[in-house]
Amino acid sequence: MLASLAASVPAWAETPAAAQAKWNMPVGVTEISRSVHSLHMTIFYVCCVIGLVVFGAMFYSVFAHRRSRHPKPATFHESTLVEIIWTVLPFVVLIGMAIPATGTLVKMSDTSNSDMTIKITGYQWLWGYDYVGEGVSFYSRLDEASNAARQLDSGIDPASVENYLLNVDKPLVLPVGQKIRFQMTSADVIHAWWVPALGWKKDAIPGYVNEMWARIDEPGIYRGQCAELCGRDHGFMPIVVEALPQDEYEQWLAQQKGGDEAPAQSAETAAPATEVAAAEPAVAGDMDADADAGDSEAPAAAAGDELTKDALIETGKNAYQANCSACHQADGNGLPPTFPSLHGSAVVTGPVDEQIAQVLKGKNAMPPFAYLSDKDIAAAITYTRNSWGNDAGVVQPAQVAAAR
Repeated sequence: MLASLAASVPAWAETPAAAQAKWNMPVGVTEISRSVHSLHMTIFYVCCVIGLVVFGAMFYSVFAHRRSRHPKPATFHESTLVEIIWTVLPFVVLIGMAIPATGTLVKMSDTSNSDMTIKITGYQWLWGYDYVGEGVSFYSRLDEASNAARQLDSGIDPASVENYLLNVDKPLVLPVGQKIRFQMTSADVIHAWWVPALGWKKDAIPGYVNEMWARIDEPGIYRGQCAELCGRDHGFMPIVVEALPQDEYEQWLAQQKGGDEAPAQSAETAAPATEVAAAEPAVAGDMDADADAGDSEAPAAAAGDELTKDALIETGKNAYQANCSACHQADGNGLPPTFPSLHGSAVVTGPVDEQIAQVLKGKNAMPPFAYLSDKDIAAAITYTRNSWGNDAGVVQPAQVAAAR
């Protein structure tokens, strides 16, 4: 885990925003980020001056008034004038720093007159994006290359994976030059949406909606991560924002409404899309059913259709790798005792209804996966019931739909 996170640092450092200041916080590409950076530098210089004055006075006193030169100590510690100075001076310094800081905070919180709204929902461990009023929604999760490399005994060198742990299967695409309001919430635990180039991070809290905004000035790809300790896979929840010129963004948006894949995904972010169907999101109204893309390589199926065992296993393998392998591992060995092995497990070889209920509602450390489509859940369950020596039958999407 630590090695994986350490390996991700060089990749982050290669981002354009980070490259601007290797040893300092990035300037960023928004008005807010520039204000935050300016405030950061102002406070830094004030602290440097205070440090020089305090330590200078201290070292001078130690040297100039050492015992060998002044055996009789001074008594100015009872001076009223000195007491007033060292009480008033810090107060003035703090007020001086609070004025620009307050102005920046007020500006950051002003989401009025925004041109568009993006609703961000945190899940363990992926992000849901909803373009409010546009009917476009999708999930964004760790890309397949990073997910494969991070598996125990994968045999893949993380250093060989471009943007390891900092790439996603589907980036958040935004227009340049528009004031974008972000509304953040969570479907399970507290997450924090953080892209350094935008200049801020904000908590996504279950049952609560936080707001923030950004106006991106430069097209590009900006990366971030969940900044909250949201679970054992906290480090595998990256964020990728792709900022496009207005005309390219509108083209991308039109294609999303038409159900096509986004051509605007650059080679840098174009890992194979594993967009998750959103027929019935965990948070009511979060995701538009139009965003249901399912597995593009698997046969399309409605809840009432029956799929063959081979089709379910083929689809289920992808769904399992994308949603379950984080805890139960790609080889089904799990991470006991929290996440048990699925080899001969009583859950995946026992009653089907109990396994469906556990996937939909979660149990103990396992989060609910009700936001997945009926087909993906049925396929993933079928995959677990027919892998690693298990032979426990198939589950159809209609059974999952009935259990919701």
